[in-house]
Amino acid sequence: MKYLVRDKIFAIGDDYWIEDENGRHAFLVDGKALRLRDKLELKDPDGRVLVTLREKLFSLRDAMTLERDERPLATVRRKRLSLLRNHYRVALVDGTELDVSGRILDREFAVEYDGELLAHISRRWLSVRDTYGVDVVREDADAALLIAVAVCVIRMAERGD
Repeated sequence: MKYLVRDKIFAIGDDYWIEDENGRHAFLVDGKALRLRDKLELKDPDGRVLVTLREKLFSLRDAMTLERDERPLATVRRKRLSLLRNHYRVALVDGTELDVSGRILDREFAVEYDGELLAHISRRWLSVRDTYGVDVVREDADAALLIAVAVCVIRMAERGD
């Protein structure tokens, strides 16, 4: 399933619908600004919070956390940096790790688990400006989690974390 995401969703305080490949509302990104931490909530069309993305404004360790049902779900951190590719590690609380690599700022990267592709993020197959696609490759994959991971790594790359 492919989802269309606009880059403008990264502004805290902004709300934005993510659409599926058929143009239906799939997720709502609800941006909230708090005093010490920024927060984005990824909601289903009925308004239920699926994943909360949090960042500390003055964190010593560059990381964002993902929560589900107000419990930690994962931590996203930069893994290593090369000249052309960014690498991030997503450590889920169950011990599973996802690898995110590619050209994050160009919106051309992949999310993998143990070498298996879970999602491909790309602008190439879209003609809409300031939009990128998240192609969730596996049917049994958690689309909300993978979209949240894409949002996190793009946000962190843009901040230089």
